[in-house]
Amino acid sequence: MSTVRSSDFGTGALSRASALIHTLLTVEALLLLAASPGLAGLLLLGPDPANLPLAALCLLPLGPAQSAALYALHHRSRDLTELRPARAFLRGWRLNAVPALKLWAPLLAWLTVIAFTLTHFSATGLPAWWALLLAAIGAGSLLWGAHALVLTSLFAFRARDTARLAGYFLVRHVRATLAAASLLVLAAAMTALLTEALPALLAAPLLLSLLHGSRTVITETQEDFTV
Repeated sequence: MSTVRSSDFGTGALSRASALIHTLLTVEALLLLAASPGLAGLLLLGPDPANLPLAALCLLPLGPAQSAALYALHHRSRDLTELRPARAFLRGWRLNAVPALKLWAPLLAWLTVIAFTLTHFSATGLPAWWALLLAAIGAGSLLWGAHALVLTSLFAFRARDTARLAGYFLVRHVRATLAAASLLVLAAAMTALLTEALPALLAAPLLLSLLHGSRTVITETQEDFTV
């Protein structure tokens, strides 16, 4: 009859799966709690394009919340006996709230300008190809934001250095950029076909997928841009 050593407890496949589920649920709950003031405001806003600036303000808490979630997921333990996702989330929020806002707020402002222009495009008198160009710029900005979010969550760079690195990795690691694009398309599809609440409820698995797709970005940053 085989025996299980105490040192082996919490390291098996079932324990690792349980640890992952526990971490995802905890991080998801804390992310929604941290972003709840803004998410509650979004529920009160109608679909009128005139509300876009208010929607952007409501989304401000989401940036630090996502950054803290990425930090907690990156530092998660695979051992069921060593789980502290709440502590990691709070530490990530404390470290990254201000750095994340320095990038998240300008990105939201820029995307709001693009969205407002597109929703009032007929009044601009511009040719139709301008709308396509603006949509492409908005999509590129979102992908830049995905790289910037990962970098600012895991590394202590200045905001301008993070912005430059995010732009560099946008074309340097095309596979990572395409992985981020697929997640954005998935989130948009869930919003359009089901409910806008679904991406928020699945934010932790989506962010874990973003981390997985950004492995080459994280590795190169660790090897070439940190001491």
